Amino acid sequence: MKIICLDLEGVLIPEIWREIAKKTKIEDLKLTTRDLPDYDFLMKRRLKILRENNIKLKDIQKIIKKMKPFKGAINFLNWLRKNFLVIILTDSFYQFINPLREKLFYLPIFCNQLKIDKAGFIKNYQLRLKGGKKEAIKLLKALGFEIIAIGDSYNDLEMLKEADFGLLFNPPKNIIKKNLKFEIVKNYQDLKFKLKSVIKK
Repeated sequence: MKIICLDLEGVLIPEIWREIAKKTKIEDLKLTTRDLPDYDFLMKRRLKILRENNIKLKDIQKIIKKMKPFKGAINFLNWLRKNFLVIILTDSFYQFINPLREKLFYLPIFCNQLKIDKAGFIKNYQLRLKGGKKEAIKLLKALGFEIIAIGDSYNDLEMLKEADFGLLFNPPKNIIKKNLKFEIVKNYQDLKFKLKSVIKK
């Protein structure tokens, strides 16, 4: 049995932090794991900026609730669900993802947790597990599943390496230059074609 493990942002939906940056007009929130590999540095920087600008979790959730999957993502997911078991592995947070779950067919989503203070500000974050994407794939493989992983950012590379088959989906140039070992697909049509060939194996 094959399982597809998908990253979320950059693969199915736009980058959440870039959308927050756009709506709040705070340019310093634009950086994501497509730009920098140090996730802890990014998160501490983000939380500091949110606090300095008096932005609470509820303000972010309002922005996220209006977000939509990429054009073609829903049709692709419909096809995917008919041919594979599908799990979303993301380094985002349940408090961010919950407003989007209906749009994603309530697929299983493994992500992290935010710590919120009494005033409603995000005071910290808690990883489900260090290297959670990679570890999830290791456990699924130990249960006898064959894993196909799809991602686009620095924080996806370890899970792509751990999977039986890894694909980069429309990654930025800085990712491509450093990771030529993974096959690259640019759109859902090409991704579907590549996965069809995997089904036949």
